Amino acid sequence: MVEDFDEIERIVAERIVDRLDHQNLNDLVENPTAENLLLWIWQHLANDLPGLDELVLWETTTACAVLRRPVSP
Repeated sequence: MVEDFDEIERIVAERIVDRLDHQNLNDLVENPTAENLLLWIWQHLANDLPGLDELVLWETTTACAVLRRPVSP
C-alpha cells in the first residue's frame, strides 16, 4: 500500500495521540496493557488506514507487542 506520510501522521495524531496524550489510560482502555492498548490503537486506525497490516508498540528498548492482520489462506 502506498500512503502519504503526512496523511498517516495526521490520522495518527487525530485518532491516537490527541486522544491518549495526558490522559489516564484506565479511563479509555480497560486493563491498559501493551497488548490491549495496541488493539485499541488498531481499532481506531483500521477504518482510515485500510492497508494497515502490522502495528508494533515498544514497551522498552528490548520488549514490544505486535499485532498483525491475519493472512487469508
